[in-house]
Amino acid sequence: MEINQMHRIFKHKNLKLPDPGAEMTPERALSFYANTYPELTVARIEGPVIEEGKAIYTFVTTLGTKG
Repeated sequence: MEINQMHRIFKHKNLKLPDPGAEMTPERALSFYANTYPELTVARIEGPVIEEGKAIYTFVTTLGTKG
């Protein structure tokens, strides 16, 4: 039996962001990318959704919505 680590991709808006490090949790990856995209400081994580052998995590922000 062979065990392979699944590749992760993080999505933010229309961007596909590479995995900043397999040792990072998705929450830590969100924090990592918040340095570049400040709106991610209030984002939540959806997923993973498995597509073509990859784990897709989506960063969802609620900035700009009211109510």
